[in-house]
Amino acid sequence: MCGIVGFIGKHQAAPILLEGLSKLEYRGYDSAGIAVRDGNHKAEVVKTSGRLKNLEEKTDNGNSIIGCCGIGHTRWATHGGPSQINAHPHVSGNCPGSASGTVDSNVVGVHNGIIENYQELKEKLIKNGYVFYSDTDTEVAIKLVDYYYKKYKMGPIDALAKTMVRVRGSYALEIMFADYPDEIYVARKDSPMIIGLADGETFVASDVPAILNHTRNVYYIGNNEMARLMPGKAEFYDLNGDIIEKELVEIKFSAEAAERGGFEHFMMKEIHEQPTAIKNTIGSMVTNGVVDLQKIGVDDDIIKGISNITIVACGSAWHVGMAAQYVIEDLAKIPVRVELASEFRYRSPLLTDSTLVIVISQSGETADTLAALREAKDKGVKTLAIVNVVGSSIAREADYVLYTMAGPEISVATTKAYSCQLVATYLLALQFGLVRGVLEKTDYDKYISEIDRIPECIQKILDDKERLQWFAAKIANSKDIFFIGRGIDYAIGLEGSLKMKEISYIHSEAYAAGELKHGTISLIEDGTLVIGILCQDNLYEKTVSNMVECKSRGAYLMGLSTYGRYDIEDTADFVTYIPKMDKHFVGSLAVVPLQLLGYYVSVARGLDVDKPRNLAKSVTVE
Repeated sequence: MCGIVGFIGKHQAAPILLEGLSKLEYRGYDSAGIAVRDGNHKAEVVKTSGRLKNLEEKTDNGNSIIGCCGIGHTRWATHGGPSQINAHPHVSGNCPGSASGTVDSNVVGVHNGIIENYQELKEKLIKNGYVFYSDTDTEVAIKLVDYYYKKYKMGPIDALAKTMVRVRGSYALEIMFADYPDEIYVARKDSPMIIGLADGETFVASDVPAILNHTRNVYYIGNNEMARLMPGKAEFYDLNGDIIEKELVEIKFSAEAAERGGFEHFMMKEIHEQPTAIKNTIGSMVTNGVVDLQKIGVDDDIIKGISNITIVACGSAWHVGMAAQYVIEDLAKIPVRVELASEFRYRSPLLTDSTLVIVISQSGETADTLAALREAKDKGVKTLAIVNVVGSSIAREADYVLYTMAGPEISVATTKAYSCQLVATYLLALQFGLVRGVLEKTDYDKYISEIDRIPECIQKILDDKERLQWFAAKIANSKDIFFIGRGIDYAIGLEGSLKMKEISYIHSEAYAAGELKHGTISLIEDGTLVIGILCQDNLYEKTVSNMVECKSRGAYLMGLSTYGRYDIEDTADFVTYIPKMDKHFVGSLAVVPLQLLGYYVSVARGLDVDKPRNLAKSVTVE
C-alpha cells in the first residue's frame, strides 16, 4: 500500500521521482505528489488526486520543477478520503494543501502506514498553535516532528527519535527540513523502506523496482531506525541517536525482470514465468535429490522436536497454507493448523515449545503476518518464514527463512509467488516425513521426481490456453460464480475464486463441495456458473455428484480435471484438462487454468488487470 520515493544527487529530482512512482503503481493508490528543494529553504510541492499521469501532466513530466533533492508519494487512502488536499507530501506550516506551489515550511514529508494515536497527538498540537488543513494522520506526524524540532532546538535525528517514541502505529517517514536543504531524513517502524546508493546519488523507495534503473546496491533500514541521507551517502541511527553500521547489499534481479517483457499485462507475464520460478525454487531447496534444510538452519534434531505446525498467512498465502495442510499431514504425519494472520494474535493461540509456526508472505512486509510472527516469537516458539523478498521485515525477524525464487512480482493478483510458496511447502513436507521416519526413502525419491515434473506440466497447460480465453469471453457477464471441490481441490478452489473476484469484480465463492447442501445450494439459479475441481481420484465421483445437484437447479457447469477423465464431459458444459500428477501435488497444476480464467475474464470486461480497484500489492497496515 502506498509508495515512497526519494532522491538526492546531481540530476534533477522530479523526473526521477515520477519514474520511481510509476514503478510502484502496482502497490495501489488514489493520489500522488512530490516535493522538491532547489538548494534553498523553500520546497515546491505539487500533488494531484487520481492516477499518476495527472501529476505527470501537471509538472510536464517533472521538467517544470527545479531541484536535485526531493521526495514523492502515491497514497492509498486510510485516514481521510481520496483527494488532492489529503494527498502527500504534507507540510508543517498552514499550507491549504490543495494547490501547487512553493511553500515556506520548516518540515515537508511523506508517510506510509497508520498513526494509531493521531487524534490524541492532533489535539496536543492544536493546543500548541498548529492549524490542520487535511484529514490525514500523516499531517499530524509531520507537524509533530516540527514541534519537537522547534521546542527542543534539536537536530533532525533527535526530533525524529522523539516523534517515534511518541507515535503508536506503523510508519515509513521521509522528511526534508528547511534548515538542511540538501538532505533527506527517514524513519521506519513496520512499513518497508530501502536506501539505494549510486555514484554520488542516493535513492529512497518503499520497494526495489522503484530504484532498479539506477542502482542495485541498497541498505535495508531496520525497525525503529532512522537515517540521514546525503548525495551518495547514508548514515543510520538507533532511537538513542547512536550511529549504526549497515552492510550494503546487492539486489540480484535486474530491472528488466520488473518489466512486462512484451506481455500486455504483468499478470500474464508472471503466469508464464511460473515454470521457471518453480524450477528455481526447487533448485534452491533440493541438492542431489535431497531437500537441504540445513542451509537455512533447520537440522534433523529441530525437525524431530516438532509435534505440531501452525501456518499463519493472509490472502493467497493463506490458501497456500490450506493446501499445505493436507500435504504435510499426509506425508509427514504432523498435525497442522492454518490460521488467518489477522485473527491469530487476537485469539490467544495455544502454542507449545514443540510448535513450529510457519508464516508465509510474498513481500515479507504483510502487517498482520508480521504481527503474528512477533506474537509467536514472544511466546518462545520456533518460527519459519516462507518469503520472496530478501531482507524484508519477516525475513529478518523469523528464526529460519526459506526464500522462494519467484523474482519480482508486480501484478497485484499473485500467481508465481503463490505457486513457489506451494512447492516450498511440498518439499518441507517430504523432508519432515523422511527425517521423522514416516516416509520411506523410495517414496521420498518418487515424490521428488514428481515435483520435478511440475514446471514442464505447467508449460503444457500454458501452451494450450486458447480454449480458456474463448470460455472466459462467454462467461464474462456472470453475476455469481461458485468454485467447488474436496480436499486439496477445495483449497485450490479458494485461490481460483480469489483470482476471479479480485480482478474481474464478479462475486465468486469457493466451497467444500460436501457443504453445498448445508445452505449454499439455495443460491444456485438458472445460469449460475459452478466450477468443479476434480483432480483427486478418490473424491472425483463425490464432487461430480455435487455438480449434478447444481445442474438440476439450473447451474451452468465447468469441470477442471486431469487428462483421461473424459466422462466429465457428459455432465459439464465446458471442461478443461491438466496433466496427471500425484494427488498431493496436482494443485500446482490445477491452479493455473483458474489463474488464466480470472485473467481472461478481467480482460474481456475491459478492466485494469494489474491494478484492480481498492487493492494493494503489499498490505502493510492492519
